Amino acid sequence: MNLIWWFIWMILIFWIFATPYNIPGQRKKKDTPLEILQRRFASGEITKDEYLNLKETLAEDSIQINTQ
Repeated sequence: MNLIWWFIWMILIFWIFATPYNIPGQRKKKDTPLEILQRRFASGEITKDEYLNLKETLAEDSIQINTQ
């Protein structure tokens, strides 16, 4: 009988940690500025020229941060 309870507990623990589902209040990965920019371009919020200009600005800022 003891072996059955161990088996049930192991299945329960495995199910809790292995089941992929969203937990309310769970931390989610934050989007990078480039991902936000790409999403805005894809949805049509900004034009191609604005996208390229902002992407270049982000790249320059990234280079400046890395050199400091």
